[in-house]
Amino acid sequence: MKAATMVWGASSGAGKSLLATALCRWAAREGLDVAPFKAQNMSNNARVVPLAAAAGGDAAGRGGDDRDEGCDSGDRDEAGGRGRDFGEIGSAQYFQALAARTLPQVDMNPVLLKPERDTASQVVLQGRVDSRLSRLPWRERSAALAAAARESFCRLAARHDRLIVEGAGSPAEINLSAQDFANLDTARWVRDSAGEDALRALLVADIDRGGAFAHLYGTWSLLPDDLRPALAGFVLNKFRGDAGLLSPGPELLQARTGVPLLGVLPMERDHGLPDEDGPQQWSAGSPFSAQRPRIAVVAWPHLSNLDEFHSLSVAASLRWARCAAELHDVDWIVLPGSKQASGDLGWLRAQGLVEPIRRHLRHDRPLLGVCGGMQVLGEILDDPDGVDGEPHGPVPGLGLLPLETRYAPPKRLRTTPVRFGPLSGSWRALAGLEVPAYEIRCGLTRARSAAARPALFDAEGRTIGWQAGPVLGIAAHGLFEDAGVLRALFGATVRTLDDSFDALAGLVDEHLGAATLRSLLQA
Repeated sequence: MKAATMVWGASSGAGKSLLATALCRWAAREGLDVAPFKAQNMSNNARVVPLAAAAGGDAAGRGGDDRDEGCDSGDRDEAGGRGRDFGEIGSAQYFQALAARTLPQVDMNPVLLKPERDTASQVVLQGRVDSRLSRLPWRERSAALAAAARESFCRLAARHDRLIVEGAGSPAEINLSAQDFANLDTARWVRDSAGEDALRALLVADIDRGGAFAHLYGTWSLLPDDLRPALAGFVLNKFRGDAGLLSPGPELLQARTGVPLLGVLPMERDHGLPDEDGPQQWSAGSPFSAQRPRIAVVAWPHLSNLDEFHSLSVAASLRWARCAAELHDVDWIVLPGSKQASGDLGWLRAQGLVEPIRRHLRHDRPLLGVCGGMQVLGEILDDPDGVDGEPHGPVPGLGLLPLETRYAPPKRLRTTPVRFGPLSGSWRALAGLEVPAYEIRCGLTRARSAAARPALFDAEGRTIGWQAGPVLGIAAHGLFEDAGVLRALFGATVRTLDDSFDALAGLVDEHLGAATLRSLLQA
């Protein structure tokens, strides 16, 4: 590694991920060998990548550890045979790798925390679930997470000339600074690897929230003394209005800090990429567009992998649904992925959403369940070992598909082409389509009767989706990211990921300038 550009944020949601993605594509278009890195991410939006992309031998660089031998990231068939190994990384780093035109791999996001409740997260370490670390308190596990993250950083730095490093939250969380390897330690690893001058850092703030100058100044003032000189500039993000009104704010800020404002990025809602924590623009109760199909996505508490619906939100009119009224008079209902299907099933009943879903079906309107949503649609959910949440015996699902799911290790993670079989009714347009997809789940789902017609098949011909009337349940993610699926269902065409990456690169080129970007990348 010759150099690294660090993207810090004055807060969560400031735009770090989008800016890092834009920098990855801008650098790639300049012909630079660049890769993304984020030491620790917290998100239930994950992507499946090959573990083999990591260094040779043990893809995670270690052996004989306490990572879960059951619910791990190995792809095994239901008979227990081991196939190709896959792991999980945060969706943001997956997209950043694509923007950089490099293969996504687990080292790009070595620590992924997948929230299960307010005070607990599942720890995914270098692509694999680590049950022991998941049980430890946050501060007690931090040293082990940092060590693994540094291993991944060193491997990635050895393979690429430049890294675009995304921080986590803010680098000024002084209550956590002793354990902040995602912001502070990573910056120091860059210096240790490539020298004092190898690091250039940006600090981005969301000006749409208000208080951006205070956020920037406060974060700068709380940075450790050894890292403050690496801060090359500030960026204001999500600006609306007359940029002339910003003055003399940038000048006063530079006078106090010595750090210039490098650019102001406009509010860009239609950037074509999913937001890391779900498409927030689908506000609950928001009005539907009259010209497009109306689709309600049930927003239960343990939502996961919502980024897969971003392209669907372009082809149709989407809204979150958290109450019965928000399911009224819609064309489709979607039960999305869930980090805890049994818990979300209980929430669905407590919120009074079951009867509106049944009423929707009485009008013969489509109902789709994806992964955990498919499991909830079934007749039985059985989790004796607490793999999906609290242990429980067989409990009734919604009974809308004659399926039963038993939760048990191993966790199934893999990318696979999938193929739709014969379908009827509203789903007929998908019949025969073959599309890329990914699986990320625990539990084995089986049909309980012939009324569940096989509808989706993996590369080995196993059934991973079923239809019963207007109800379709599928175990695979990512189908709505395929242009053929959107065209078949809605006659819609959406721009490609590559187009979106190029548009972001153009945005930073316009508002930060090529000379500034070359300086940041030390190109």
